[in-house]
Formats: sequence, structure tokens, C-alpha cells
Amino acid sequence: MISGPIRTGGALPLTAVTAGAVAMVVSYAGPLALVLAAASAAGLSRAETSSWVWAVSIGAGVTCVGLSWWSRAPVITAFSTPGAAILVTALPQHGYPEAVGAFLVAGVAATALTATGAFARVMARIPAGVVAAMLAGTLFSFGTAVFTSVRTAPLLAGAMLLAYLVARRLVPTYAVVCALAAGLAVAGATGGLRVDLPGLGLAVPHLTVPQFSVGALVGIGVPLLVATLAGQYAPGIAVLEAAGYRPDSRVVCGSTGLVSVLLAPFGSHAVNPAAITAAICTGPDAHRDPAKRWIAGVACGAGYLVVGCFGSTLVALFTGLPDALVATLAGVALLGSIAGSLARTVADERDREASVITFLATASGVTIAGIGSPFWGLIAGVGAHFLLGGDTAKGRRSHPERGSDGPSGPVRTPQSTRTAPDGRS
Repeated sequence: MISGPIRTGGALPLTAVTAGAVAMVVSYAGPLALVLAAASAAGLSRAETSSWVWAVSIGAGVTCVGLSWWSRAPVITAFSTPGAAILVTALPQHGYPEAVGAFLVAGVAATALTATGAFARVMARIPAGVVAAMLAGTLFSFGTAVFTSVRTAPLLAGAMLLAYLVARRLVPTYAVVCALAAGLAVAGATGGLRVDLPGLGLAVPHLTVPQFSVGALVGIGVPLLVATLAGQYAPGIAVLEAAGYRPDSRVVCGSTGLVSVLLAPFGSHAVNPAAITAAICTGPDAHRDPAKRWIAGVACGAGYLVVGCFGSTLVALFTGLPDALVATLAGVALLGSIAGSLARTVADERDREASVITFLATASGVTIAGIGSPFWGLIAGVGAHFLLGGDTAKGRRSHPERGSDGPSGPVRTPQSTRTAPDGRS
């Protein structure tokens, strides 16, 4: 156990800096494709899309650096992957200013729920399987898009899928990065890469005045809030606790929620604690001394800030990629999340039928009264749960056990109280 001031001992540990850099790269490798897919589906301009990338990158960078420095723990933050996935289908149903209004309200709600400790009480009223089924239904089309791409672009998509599977066996942390590298290699060899040079340059924040409508608040705000809280906040804190770190979760979650609110007018849909990428920085590979792993969090945040400044360059590069490459990349990046969500959907036999109803309703893509299927799936599942005699008061929760920002196995919170590497309990 280490107590007192934490010192880095001179030069920055190379392993910690490298771990932070890898976490940053993995954070962009798959989720950025979802953000760009949502922006494209909604017909956003390049300026709006660039500002969106800038906002989520700056938000993640500021919170990553600030919280890691404050807590002396590797607090890794990111932009919400399940939230971006929901927006691919929900965003085209509403005007962009209305979506920004929904981002703003969801951020305020997330801040209030996490900073006051009410989050756990709210989530205790929703069956874990129903929340998992909503996420699985939302991600379903991304998984099937992998095999649609194999049919339309067999060499490109096939190479990416093979690279992903081989890497999952040998170097699972870098599986998505390997799939991206394989896709770029094949696309480059076949002349499929197109780079719009005029699009390169520094990102310029684009302010969108938020507008508010019931349809956007219900169709975007509610599913975004539920998916981000259940799929990112809870497992993100669980990863830190599993590694022995005990930063004040109300400060960590409340800070990311507040940053989401401030950056919502510039396009940020949600900034939150990360789970799987956090695991890269909390283990012994980051540094053998747990008290020095916080440097990985600072390095990751610094990488976010640098990349965010060149948001327009990222947009220009990604828009020059073949559609099959982007679709396959998003699909393989979400395979772990789909598998975990499906497992939790049917894990509890008492809620299994209600959860399956949620999955089917969400995956159907149905839109009623301008409100997308994730909301209706959630409503259908909760309604079925109560009609079938479910008891939400028993607290059968499993949200914190697994993350959803990339492929991984279960992450479980220790049952006993552990002392953090910096001496705090």
C-alpha cells in the first residue's frame, strides 16, 4: 500500500505512455466509424461533423487528463459507443438542432443522476436483461452489416474479418486495430482509398443552437441516457474498482456529465468513463507500479486533445474510406458488445421473455410518432416485465459487470473493500 504524495520518479514511464496511446487509438478505431455513420445518415455538413469529432475528443481529453491527475488513478474516458450506435438510426428522424437539444438534456440528466448517487436507484428499477436487449437490438444491424459487406466486397471485408479473428486469438487487445490495418492495406492495394486534401486541417468548433421537441427528447434523449449510463458509466467505474482504484465515482461521473453538457452545442452526444479501453491502462502491462499507472490516463487524454484539434482531418480521411471498410470496422468493433448484450438478454430466466420482446422491438427499426425503436423496445420490455409479474425491487442487476466500448470478457467488481494504489480506501 502506498500513501502520501505520488511521484513519477523523473522521466515518464514508457510503458504507461504507450498504454495510454494504445487506449486512445482503440477508442477511435471503431467508435469513430459509428459517429461518422450517424452524421452521414442525418445529412450533416462537413463542418458539423468535424465539430462533433472535435467536441467528443476535447471532452474526453480534458476529463481524461484532469481526472487522472486529480485522482492519481488511470481514469480513462471516451465518447459513448452505444450512444453513437443509437444515433445512426435515431438521428435521421429529427432535425440536428433538436438532436443537440436532446444531447443537452441527456447530459444534464446524467450529471444529476450520477453526481447525486440516484443513478443506482434508477437503474435498479429497470431489469438488466431489458437494458441489455435494447443495446443488442440497436447493434444488431451493425453485426449483420459485416456479412453484407463480405457479399459486396469479399476481399476487403473478408480480410478484415480474418484479421480480427486471428488477432482476437493472439493479441485480443489490438483486434480492432488489426482489422483496420488489414482493411487499409487491401483498400490501398486495390485503389479504394480516396483522400480529400482540401478537407485536411485544424478543426473549427461549430455552434448549433439547441432546439427542444418531445419527439427528440423521447426518441434520442431517453435511449441515449439509458444506454450510456448502463453501458458505460457503471462498467467504467467497475473496471477501476476491480484494479484496486477508488476515485470518488460521483466526481468522475458528474464531471464527464458536466463536460457533455458544455460541449453538447458543438455536437458532443456523451462523454463518459470508458471500460474496455480503461482496462488497457489499469493492468500491470501499463506499469508494474500501480501508483504510476495514472500517467497512462494523462497520456491517453493528451492523445485525445491532439487528435481532436485535427477533427476535420479525421473526417476527411474516414470519408475517403470504402463504405464496406467502415461498415465492417464498425461491425467487428461491436462484436464483443453484441455478444455480451445477447448473453445478458437471456441470462435471467425470469426476465427472458420481456428481454426478447425488447430485442425484437428494437431490432425491428420501427418508428412511431417520430420516435425510434430503441425507446419503444425499452417501453415494450419494461411493460412486458410488469405484466408478466416481474419484480424489479429485488435488484437483480448485472450492469456493472461488463463494458460495452469494445470486445472483452466480463469485468467483475471485487466484493471486498480494497485499498487504492494511492493509499485511499
